[in-house]
Amino acid sequence: MTTRRPWSLGRRMGLGLSVAIVVSWLTAAGVAGLVLKHEIDTVFDSALQEVAQRILPLAYSELLSREEGDPPQHLAPIGPHREAITYVVRDGEGRDLLQSSDAEPARIPKKPSDGFATVDGLRLYSEAAVSGSIRVTTVEPIAHRAETLKRAVFGLLLPLTALVPLALFAAAHVLGRSLLGPIVAFRDRIGSRGRGNLDPLGATGLPLEIAPIAGAVDALIERLRGALETERSFTANSAHELRTPIAAALAQTQRLMAEIDDDALRERARAVAASLRRLSSLSEKLLQLAKAEGGGLLAERPGPLGGVLALVVEEVDRRRDIADRLTQEVAAGDDVAVDVDADAFAILARNLIENAAIHGDPTGRIVLRFDGRALEVESDGPAIGPETLVRLGRRFERGATRAEGSGLGLAIVAAICRGAGARFEMLSPAPGRVDGFLARVRFAEPRAT
Repeated sequence: MTTRRPWSLGRRMGLGLSVAIVVSWLTAAGVAGLVLKHEIDTVFDSALQEVAQRILPLAYSELLSREEGDPPQHLAPIGPHREAITYVVRDGEGRDLLQSSDAEPARIPKKPSDGFATVDGLRLYSEAAVSGSIRVTTVEPIAHRAETLKRAVFGLLLPLTALVPLALFAAAHVLGRSLLGPIVAFRDRIGSRGRGNLDPLGATGLPLEIAPIAGAVDALIERLRGALETERSFTANSAHELRTPIAAALAQTQRLMAEIDDDALRERARAVAASLRRLSSLSEKLLQLAKAEGGGLLAERPGPLGGVLALVVEEVDRRRDIADRLTQEVAAGDDVAVDVDADAFAILARNLIENAAIHGDPTGRIVLRFDGRALEVESDGPAIGPETLVRLGRRFERGATRAEGSGLGLAIVAAICRGAGARFEMLSPAPGRVDGFLARVRFAEPRAT
């Protein structure tokens, strides 16, 4: 299913303004056309009547000078032209006495009634004089009026060809400066700041109608800041409250193991100590997962993470199951800035290394690669199927292994990557090999603060 691309506000307003102008202008042109038609009919009817009245004296002279059997007289045209109004003068018997050069007597009734009439596409005006002995009929084609009206309406519509582009330009210019410009600047101000920047945006320069949106966004940011601070406080307090009792119970169990002489009881105490260690590890993983999913994964300002990784490696090197197997291929990376929070990166790196140590080949090597922008941890071991790879990023999911673990390490890494905008990949077999496992994290380019 395809998703339609949303229209921009400028496009909607420009198109709406243009449609409104066109519809308004066409409506006005239609109303003006009706008014023009009435006025044209009035003017041309008046012209028909005036021509008839001007012809009457000439017609009377023609009647007096005419002898029996004389043919009708044609008034010769003055220069090449087409007459819009023609006329015919007839006597009381309907015989033609005088006509204009373009007149068509055959189309004119012999004895039309006085006044105006419309016959066969012609507009007529007839007037009799000298006790009905002569009659003057003036004629105008209805098509002439229609053509005149058409040219007048076309003259009203012609400016639209220039008005619509001007309206679009004016909409783009005026709306861009007065409305869209501040909105776009506000959008860019939000988009350009770092993802961990929760400072208020402010409503400076925004129109009155948009300013409440900025206020609502600032209120939302403030609530988010409070939620993140609450989450961080809860994480710190929970870590203290959970770790201390578990550590105390583990210490007491270890002391009890040293004081018991009975082998069976000592073995039971050893099992309790192992369970407490697993509980301690699980509580730590759950706290890490809460941090990964609760926010605070981005630093206020981007910075290099090579020093943080060095501290993580120094810590894990104290474990004998890792120190002898870990090989580093780490570039300096001190000039590569990443906007991931240092604590979140440390959790991510440690979980990747511990996952490789626990679930990889117990005697195989672990290769750590970091160039400031990408972190890779490769471990030896049998290849993992695609279906299992898909599940490994979920909570409490584990592959075909008997090693102890909570099934949360890679889920924590995946959650941190989602929140930090990083890309997390799991490949098995490792590139260039027929076995092994590779976990890769690619960090996004830092955004401006």
